Amino acid sequence: MTQQGAALQTYNNELVKCIEELCSKREDLNRLIQQEEAEKARLQHDVRVLTEKLSRVNESLARRLSARAEFDRTIAETDAAYMKILESSQTLLSVLKKETGNLTKATEPRSNKDH
Repeated sequence: MTQQGAALQTYNNELVKCIEELCSKREDLNRLIQQEEAEKARLQHDVRVLTEKLSRVNESLARRLSARAEFDRTIAETDAAYMKILESSQTLLSVLKKETGNLTKATEPRSNKDH
C-alpha cells in the first residue's frame, strides 16, 4: 500500500503542478486580453475622432465646392456679358466711323465739277 500511496502522491503532485501551469498560462492570456481590449478601446476612440473630423472636412469641402461653382457661374456670366459689350462697342465704333465719314463728305466744300 505504501507503493500505491507514493504513486498517488506523485500523481497528485504532478496534477497540482499541471493545474498551476494552466492557471499561470491563463493569467498570461488574461493580461494579453486586457492589453488588446485597451488597445481596441483606444482604436475605437481614434476612429470616432477621425470619423468626426472626416465629417467636418466633408461638410467644409461641400460648402467650398458649392462656392467655387458659384464663382465659376458668375465668372462665366460676367465674361459672356463683357464679350457682348465688346461686340456692341465694336459695332458702335464701326457705325460711328461710317457716320463720321458720311458727315465729313457732306460738310466738305463742293468741288467745281459738281456745279
